[in-house]
Amino acid sequence: MIQLGSKTMLAAAAVIGVVSLGGCATKGYVKEKTALVGARVDTVETRVVAVEGTAKDALDRATAAGKLAEGKFVFSEVLSDDSMKFGIDKAELSPEAQARLDAFVERLRSENRNVYVEVQGHTDATGPKDYNYRLGEERAEAVRRYLNQKGVALNRISAISYGPDSPAAPNDNREGRQQNRRVVLIVLS
Repeated sequence: MIQLGSKTMLAAAAVIGVVSLGGCATKGYVKEKTALVGARVDTVETRVVAVEGTAKDALDRATAAGKLAEGKFVFSEVLSDDSMKFGIDKAELSPEAQARLDAFVERLRSENRNVYVEVQGHTDATGPKDYNYRLGEERAEAVRRYLNQKGVALNRISAISYGPDSPAAPNDNREGRQQNRRVVLIVLS
């Protein structure tokens, strides 16, 4: 009888253990957990959409650059001597820079060609990259506006910033950084 009682007690303990360990989740608990997972999925989807938008913008710019590259290279002019170097955090054209651009416009007129000018803005590597891209764009835009004021049609000029990505000299000394603060004009037919 003792054996039967211990077996019964052991069986009862096993049943209680199984019931307590294997309890079912309530509908509320399941809904709560699926809502959390759903919110995480929505966040990921939002990020994916943002990345897709950025990728589309990059693809559009690359496509435009590809179309530009289809033109024939005529010549390039690097405006990086002392008259065209930009000061630190500056995008203003000096009188000397304006004189160089005037000579450039005269060259375009004398050759009397339908050309396309790509104005490339460059910076040194000092500071955050996003700031340098913006500064390079401001420099290129300053030149673009000046060329337009001198009679070059806006539909024949594009401005692009390379920021610190295409240095002309090492950025580890003052002279090198000064050479990197420049504008390059690429002329295509």
